[in-house]
Amino acid sequence: MIYTYYADVRCLANRALFQEKSKQLSPYRQQKIAVLRHEKDKYRSLGAGLLLDHALGIYGLQEKSAEYEIGAWGKPVLKYHPQINFSLSHSGDYAICTIGDSPLGNDIEQRKAGRLKVADHFFTEEELAWMYDTKEDADRELRMFRLWTMKESFLKATGRGMSLSLKEFSIHIDEASGRARVRHSFDGKYYFLREYQEIGGYCTAVCCQGKGDMAYGMMAVELY
Repeated sequence: MIYTYYADVRCLANRALFQEKSKQLSPYRQQKIAVLRHEKDKYRSLGAGLLLDHALGIYGLQEKSAEYEIGAWGKPVLKYHPQINFSLSHSGDYAICTIGDSPLGNDIEQRKAGRLKVADHFFTEEELAWMYDTKEDADRELRMFRLWTMKESFLKATGRGMSLSLKEFSIHIDEASGRARVRHSFDGKYYFLREYQEIGGYCTAVCCQGKGDMAYGMMAVELY
């Protein structure tokens, strides 16, 4: 089973709470937070780490005592628990964590206007055709962010990240069913995609390798 959690991280702007919660995490994650230059990035990263700590409770583990290894393509994994897969992402005021027993990835993006030109550089012809197949600019923006989060989540699920070109695979969305799938020739494996609508103004997607046995919906976590 694969679970996804989300949290509003704005409470971590409180300095006392930030310091208290930081002590609950591993030296590895504390260091990742410390090197960030901007305060908002720090409490977004802290929020993601706290969600991972919460998620690891499913396995009777704590993030504070976790040891990590970095894969060949830069993706961190749990050194002594390789069967546990996780992915973290954050944007705007929210962080998310996905955890489970299959290779997986996630992404969250705050929707903002004026980003369509990004798609022209990174999307496939099929994706662009679907994105522009609507008259309203707002609908095009929404489609762009839906595609972007699904593409990012797939990249994370493969473990390759941005070493794999965004144009080497394509997201196909079936409007009738609302389901999406990945068209690729990367590794011959099937990847399952799911979008989430729990957070207004954001697009969120999770990708996992295999049949996609995901818990329904994202689960909210309070950080204070």
